[in-house]
Parts: sequence; C-alpha cells; structure tokens
Amino acid sequence: MDMPTRLEESVDLFVNANRQFEQALTWIDGIKVGIIDYLINPKRTMHVRFPVNMDDESIRTFHGFRVLHNRVRGPGKGGIRYHPNVTEAEVAALAAFMTWKTAVVDIPFGGGKGGVVCNPKELSRGELRRVTRRFVAELGDAIGPHTDIPAPDVYTDAQTMAWIYDTFDLMHPGQNNLAVVTGKPLEIGGSVGREEATARGSLYATEQLLKRGVVPGLETLDGARVAVQGYGNVGATAARLFQEAGARIVAVSDSRGGICDDSGLDAEQVLAHKNECGSVVGLPTSTDISNADLLAHDCDILIPAALECQIREDNAANVKARLIVEAANGPLTAVADKIAQEKNIVVLPDIVANSGGVVVSYFEWVQNLENQQWDIDKVDRKLRNKMLRAIDDTVDRWIALCKRHKDGFNGNRVGPTLRDAALVTAIERIATVVLQRDIWP
Repeated sequence: MDMPTRLEESVDLFVNANRQFEQALTWIDGIKVGIIDYLINPKRTMHVRFPVNMDDESIRTFHGFRVLHNRVRGPGKGGIRYHPNVTEAEVAALAAFMTWKTAVVDIPFGGGKGGVVCNPKELSRGELRRVTRRFVAELGDAIGPHTDIPAPDVYTDAQTMAWIYDTFDLMHPGQNNLAVVTGKPLEIGGSVGREEATARGSLYATEQLLKRGVVPGLETLDGARVAVQGYGNVGATAARLFQEAGARIVAVSDSRGGICDDSGLDAEQVLAHKNECGSVVGLPTSTDISNADLLAHDCDILIPAALECQIREDNAANVKARLIVEAANGPLTAVADKIAQEKNIVVLPDIVANSGGVVVSYFEWVQNLENQQWDIDKVDRKLRNKMLRAIDDTVDRWIALCKRHKDGFNGNRVGPTLRDAALVTAIERIATVVLQRDIWP
C-alpha cells in the first residue's frame, strides 16, 4: 500500500495518530485479516456527565471521558487530564499512543486515557477535589487495579491521584486498592523516581540512540546543543538531566515565550527564575525569543516537551536540529514527520522517547501489588534497562526495515523511520498476543 507523497495537514491528534498507524502498516505483511480493525479502534469509550457543588453554592455539570483502547496484554494504563479543550477524539488518540507505548517498552499493560472538560486554573482546591471524587464515582468499576489504571496528566498531579485512590478505596473496602492508580504521593504507595521518570527515560533513550550511530556525526551528548520547548516538569527535568550528561542547553521556552544563550543556560537557574517570575522569559544574561524562534533555533537536539501538534507544516521546514526527541505526546503532525524525514532529521518517537513515565508507573503498580518499596537505585537501574532494550529493539527493527526497503519492499519512495519501526514492533507484539489468546467464543 503506497502512501501519498504529501498529506493534507491536520492538527487533530486523532487524525495524526491514525496516519502514523496506517504508515506503519505499509511495512507489515502477513498479518491476519481483521486484526487491524480490532487494533485501531478503542475497546470502550465512556462519557459521564455529573453535577458538582461549587464554592458559590451553585451547581455545575461537568463532562468526563475514559477511553480503554486495548487490554490484550494487560490492564489499560493512561493518564487523566483536566483541560477546557479535552475531547473524545484527543483522549482516544492518547489511549492508542499508550497501547503502542506499553507494547514497545514491553510492559504488561494496554492503553487507556481519560479527561474532564474544565479549567483547573479557575477552580478552587475544594472544587477540584469534588470534581475528581465525583468523576471516579461515575466511572465505578470501569477503573481498577486489574482493569484500567489512571495516572497524572495535564493539570493533574499526585494530589489528584490521592483523591482517586481514596474514593475508589472507600467504594471497595477490604481490598488492596493502592494499585488502582499510579503517580501517587510517596506516603501512600507512590514510587521514588516517578516524578523524573519521563525525562530520565528520554535521557537514557537518547544516549543509547546516539551510541547506536543513528544520528550521523552525533555519538554522545557531550557538548551537544539542546533546545527544550515546554519548561514544565518534563521539560525542566530533561534540561537539567541532559545538562548533567554533558549537553549544552542553548534555548528553552514555556507558554509565554522563550530564552536563548548559545554559551549555555543553567537549567536550575532557569527553573528558579521561572518559579519566581512565572516564566523563563526575562532571565538575566539570556536573550528573549518566541516559541517559533525556539523551534527554529540552531541546535543539535530539539526536545518538544509541551503539547501535541507543535511542529507542523508551517514551521517544520525551519527546524535545524539533527535529532528531535519527542518528550511530549504527538508534538509532530504527520506532515511535519514527512518534512523532517525529507530533511534527514532523525525523530525519536514519543512512544519510545517519553515511555519512562509509564515504565516507572508499572514499577509502582508492581510494588503496590506486592506491598514492596524499592529504593531509587533499583528503580533507575530497571528503568535504564527497559529504555535501552526498547531503543535497541527499535533500531534493530529499523535496520531490518531499511534492508527490506532497499530490496524493494512496499514501493515507498522513502525509507522507514524510527516511528515506523517502533509502531511495527508494537503492532506485531499485540497481534501475536491476540492470536495466542485466540478469539472467544
């Protein structure tokens, strides 16, 4: 199946997720008829609408979603986000990403995702607590330690997870319910290393990718110029960890704008300035730039760690990086992916690059089920092993696909990408389990 040489641009995450999936399928042959339809569609989508008492004594109705994409390899796994623009399509796409992500890093989960349409910045702590508890009550047994396991996401955090756990525990007394949710506070079953896991996993993945020689002329992080879009938890932590590994942070940004200094920014100093002033913009000795300037900044590695669809048809050609590490979910549109490939920019895809978070979530789940507490050295060692293995599996598959392309397989004008390789690995792993389990009845 030949893909068109130029796709029509879309900033719909669901559309882009399906395009990535369809592109990966062009590199697979011999898969059983009907499995693809089963894999691409969510297993279950829940809509709930529920009333909440507000602080001003009014009643407001909220709309929430929970999508379980696939649980062939294990319970659904995925975050719950609170955002005014949450949609069913967005949640469905993110649930699919989680299915591929858990398969490519080979942990026994499927994909899930949830969200509530609201603006947390306009809600008090008490209102957020009531929204969370009522949402969990409405979901009922749709979530659970062995069915579907939420985690933090956009504008939710460890406190949100504590409310979810407590609500579920009150609804299911007499059981070990700690594993119903991950990303909890350490005091009630959270795992050490969880807060840094996504960024640390990205570091381990990038180091191994460079070691494998996938990016010509860039074999280590030593002296590599790095730009980070999105200076939240993941982006700020990634900047610090990459700097500690020898990279030079030359530009960073947040929602208000960015800064650059080609001699190198101090990641901790930038974070302290942001905590004090509310933005990275205005840091003394640095130059203020726009987010558009950040994406086009001259660097070796670009780390998009903000929201989805940030690199698009209208700005992808301006990217100068040799490697893009997708610390965010879906930061490149399908068209931007093609442009990056045409420019010989290597893209380390999100389902590998930012999978450290779900890996340590899996570790938290295991600890909860077994009533254990691991130390940070054990968590980091296990995380590093998982990330290195995922990179090696992806690169090995990419090399194999490149050979098939050279031999004329599938007729595509251009060869496979690392995203193709990662998705092929994930799809084949899930399809194998479907056939091994068989279809019942």
